[in-house]
Amino acid sequence: MNEFVTLNTGARMPRIGLGTWQSPLSEVKSAVKAAIDAGYRHIDTAYAYGNEAAIGEALQEVFAEGKIRREDLFITTKLWNTFHRPEHVRECLEYSLRQLQLGYVDLYLVHNTVAWKYQPPPSLGRAEDDPVPFQQTWHAMEELVDLGLAKAIGVSNACGAMLWDILAYARIPPAMNQIELHPFCPQPELIQYCLRKGIQVTAYSPLGSHGTRAAAGDATQNVLLEDPVVRAIAAKHHQTPAQVCLRWAYQREGGRLCVIPKSTRPDHIRDNLGMCGWALDEADMRQLDSRPFYRFFDKIEMYGVPLFH
Repeated sequence: MNEFVTLNTGARMPRIGLGTWQSPLSEVKSAVKAAIDAGYRHIDTAYAYGNEAAIGEALQEVFAEGKIRREDLFITTKLWNTFHRPEHVRECLEYSLRQLQLGYVDLYLVHNTVAWKYQPPPSLGRAEDDPVPFQQTWHAMEELVDLGLAKAIGVSNACGAMLWDILAYARIPPAMNQIELHPFCPQPELIQYCLRKGIQVTAYSPLGSHGTRAAAGDATQNVLLEDPVVRAIAAKHHQTPAQVCLRWAYQREGGRLCVIPKSTRPDHIRDNLGMCGWALDEADMRQLDSRPFYRFFDKIEMYGVPLFH
């Protein structure tokens, strides 16, 4: 399996990264340092996670210790919903860069294709919808590349129709679509469309998630790692259920997807690298591909917009 994907910019992106959503401020700094020590070279964060300052402290410490150079890391962050108006797109990235103590990010994603009324940083509250034409937002994203503040740009949670729209007017096409992806939410058609168009795919929440639907009392939350098929395949290969789910994503499409499992525990961070060095067989992949559909992140509940398929 390849350890990198090549973006449509020509840049190489490590296929395995550390996800940091819901990583507490008290833990995310040590998690980033543990990940870099374990061999991770890809860190994924976002303005909306509220923990970029702690991540920036971790990065500066490992740089100062001489463990790694900035150019050896691939850092992704994201434009939040309240900054979609073109006059605010650069503001959001520059705020993130100050928090991260970096001069640029390797990849800057539009976190969601829904826009809210502007709120100045560091606000994270829900705001009223704002009918900003996405074309305006995208052209402002392209300017960030021109300025050298982002090496590549892309989207997150975008459906095929949204990507088709962006490609119709993009001067710089999206390099990435980051989507919910795990055995309960395989999204094969969307993945294949992205790859045909030269857009790479990153799997977020590849182990499921303690997401927004749990707060609504969804009884089916947290079932991915307890799924009997996942557990049986794990026993067959003497791996953990988490490693099975990660390996499933890592093998998809001939090894062309990126995966960003989140953890703050050093042992889990190291264990998640255990997706490498072994393989699921075709029967395993078919079984995992056929699990009942379930999406942990319901966009209607989160943003009041339809599900992204």
